[in-house]
This record gives sequence, structure tokens and C-alpha cells, in this order.
Amino acid sequence: MFSVLDTLKLGAGIAAGLVLYHLYAVAIGYPSAAREARAGYITLAEKAAAEARAAEMERQRNAASLATEENRKRLLAAEAAEQVARDTLETEIQSYERQLSEKNRACAVSAADRQWLLRH
Repeated sequence: MFSVLDTLKLGAGIAAGLVLYHLYAVAIGYPSAAREARAGYITLAEKAAAEARAAEMERQRNAASLATEENRKRLLAAEAAEQVARDTLETEIQSYERQLSEKNRACAVSAADRQWLLRH
């Protein structure tokens, strides 16, 4: 069927094909090496993305913590200012009542009216 010459030609063709594939693979790069390099890059990219997400979450947590602390300080300042305003109002009421008593007059404001005034 096959002669010796046909077998030699077939072997030479296979050898030439292997040589050409090797030259191609060396010039372009072995596909398996490229796959491994891509796999390593994907792992590295995923690691970098995870680190970036962790850093962003930490930044957001710190920002939320600072905002919470600022809001707490503002609330304390507002409560202190409200207390000062209440004390000032109480002092003014007592002063007015004292002036009325010095003139032998009475205040017609009831305790309920006074509470309403203090709330508004």
C-alpha cells in the first residue's frame, strides 16, 4: 500500500509541521504559557480588586464614624444651647414675677400657660 518513499515523505511532512509549529509557538508564545499567564493575571486582578473594595469599605466606615461623632457633638451643643435658652427664659419669668410682686400685682398666667409658653 504505502511504499518506503511514501512513508519517508509522510514522516518528513510531519517533522516539517512540528518544526513550523515550534517556530510559531516560539515567535508568538506557547498557548499554554499564555493561559497560565492569564490565569495568574486574573488571580492578581481579583486580589487587587478585593483589596480596593476592602480599602473603600474601611474609608466609608471611617467617614461614617467621623460623621456620627460630628452629629453627636452638634446634638450636645444644641442641647446645651436649648438648656441655656430655657434657663434664660426661666430667669426672665422670675424677674418679671418679682417686678409684679414689688408693685403688689399678681401674674394672671397659670402653670399650664407657663408650660405652654416654655414649649413654644
